[in-house]
Amino acid sequence: MQAIGEDEDWREDCAPRRVLELFATKWTSMVLHTLQARHGGCARSGVLLRSLPGVSKKMLTQTLREMEASGLISRHVQGSIPPAVEYRLTELGRRFVEPVELLYAWGRDNADALDRLTPRPTSRRG
Repeated sequence: MQAIGEDEDWREDCAPRRVLELFATKWTSMVLHTLQARHGGCARSGVLLRSLPGVSKKMLTQTLREMEASGLISRHVQGSIPPAVEYRLTELGRRFVEPVELLYAWGRDNADALDRLTPRPTSRRG
């Protein structure tokens, strides 16, 4: 028999599902990580593009727009010609960096376990 409230823990808007939805695309966590670990919390879009091998300009732009809309980063346009656009982690974005960094550290520490996984058909891992 199910305990009362157990269904509530897994409703569609529960916290675990919202976290997974936020990180459903790999680029969100990678942008957070790259901004924090490699660029001290802010970087121009071209720098981010060069820092994230495998991301297309279109995908990066889409990811940055989604992250800005959700409040994880802010966009700052500098008045130069051509305009320079810089992205910065917001206070909210910095809160989300911590679990991303923990997950990435776990991945580095457990690379052997990751290597034993059968690659998914869509994986680029060869």
